Amino acid sequence: MYNYYKSYPYWGNHPNNYQKYNNPYYHWQIKDYGPEAFVINIEEVTKKNNNFRTALWTGKHLQLTLMHINIGEDIGLEMHPELDQFIRIEEGQGLVLMGDRQDQLNFRRFVSDDDIIIIPAGKWHNLINTGNKPIKLYSIYAPPQHPYGTVHKTKAEANLEH
Repeated sequence: MYNYYKSYPYWGNHPNNYQKYNNPYYHWQIKDYGPEAFVINIEEVTKKNNNFRTALWTGKHLQLTLMHINIGEDIGLEMHPELDQFIRIEEGQGLVLMGDRQDQLNFRRFVSDDDIIIIPAGKWHNLINTGNKPIKLYSIYAPPQHPYGTVHKTKAEANLEH
């Protein structure tokens, strides 16, 4: 018989330990779990991430990253010619800028908790933290944008790799 309660990222090794909250076996790490099957409370892990960028799951066709944007900082103006991007804000507030050209960001929207941002391939975009606490978000890239296991502790560290 297949044991559905074997060790997963948030379950311990004990077969009766399938409640992920308030138990001594609840040990997961913020790391890249791809391309294996994976289940996690995305809101909780997003809020706990304190790195500028952390790849949480990288597969062949999709990537899930977590981000922490400090007060007054931004993601950085960028454009992905070959991929679409989905962003969900779990905490914080900011200003989204998008446009067809780097010098023509005519799409502007304020975003906050529970808002999503869809960025089509080829759109220049940026997200600026305009609030009084860090923005906590997760982003889905299709196809993947960053190498498997990417962790950038700060924006400066991320900029060194570009």
